Amino acid sequence: MPADAKPEAMPVSAPELPQGVLRRLLQRKLAVFAFVLIAVIVGAAVFAPVVAPHNPSEQFFEGLTLEGAPLPPGEKFWLGTDLLGRDLLSRLIYGAQTSLIIGVVANGIAVVVGAFVGILAGFFRGWVETVLMRFTDLMMAFPALLLAITLAALFQPSLWIVALVIAMVNWVQMARVVYTETRSLSEREFILAERAMGAGLPRILFRHVLPHLLSTIVVFGTLGISTTVLLEATLSYLGIGVQPPTPSWGNIIYENQTYFTSAPWLVFFPGLAIIALALGFNLLGDALREVLDPTQKGRH
Repeated sequence: MPADAKPEAMPVSAPELPQGVLRRLLQRKLAVFAFVLIAVIVGAAVFAPVVAPHNPSEQFFEGLTLEGAPLPPGEKFWLGTDLLGRDLLSRLIYGAQTSLIIGVVANGIAVVVGAFVGILAGFFRGWVETVLMRFTDLMMAFPALLLAITLAALFQPSLWIVALVIAMVNWVQMARVVYTETRSLSEREFILAERAMGAGLPRILFRHVLPHLLSTIVVFGTLGISTTVLLEATLSYLGIGVQPPTPSWGNIIYENQTYFTSAPWLVFFPGLAIIALALGFNLLGDALREVLDPTQKGRH
């Protein structure tokens, strides 16, 4: 190599283009199943006013038995009615809106905050790393559910407050993972070469570090949606999540839990919806990890 030649500041493996990622995902049956499952739930939530057979808040006089008990699944109410005579299917469809909004908003905030903290700590080191990582360790020391319950109890529960509370709990895992990846990347030869060539910090961060973190962020962000949905359902079931009359899969179970033995469909169908959404995003996240992780290439 000539003495005056500059080192080539190229990463070992460039991030894969979105078209290639999508093509490889569609070759996996579980990923296709996850896409279909998520698409059905998202489609039902987006087009809820068209898809839902009834108003989710309407209390039907004929929606209860003569004894005042919920109706089982039937011709008019496909999934039965709840304790107030409301159509369960319509409430589940509108409840999907709540779960998806919280899942996307809360997880999006958690991903942004966690990635920001992890990149700063892993790249700048020194006192920045010490302060940010010790704070992250402190947050991780608290049980997530207990911390979420405490924060939710301090504020007036609403859709956006619940999303913010969940985001405040879930960012720490992302921060820890991104911190480890960033610290490893900052010691790679192509980063050292960029620094030796006099490249500024913004160029290094945005052109070399961040692109190589995108796959990790995307995978953990996708997997985090299922965790967020489950946590929201737990908070709503405990009565400190999204408050009625706004339908949520968790508060539907909470409202109808006294009919668990006499009207099990009131618990079974919301629980099945929660499991389906969590399963869809978990399968998609696992497929993305296999596609985007270089060590997994060629194994499938």
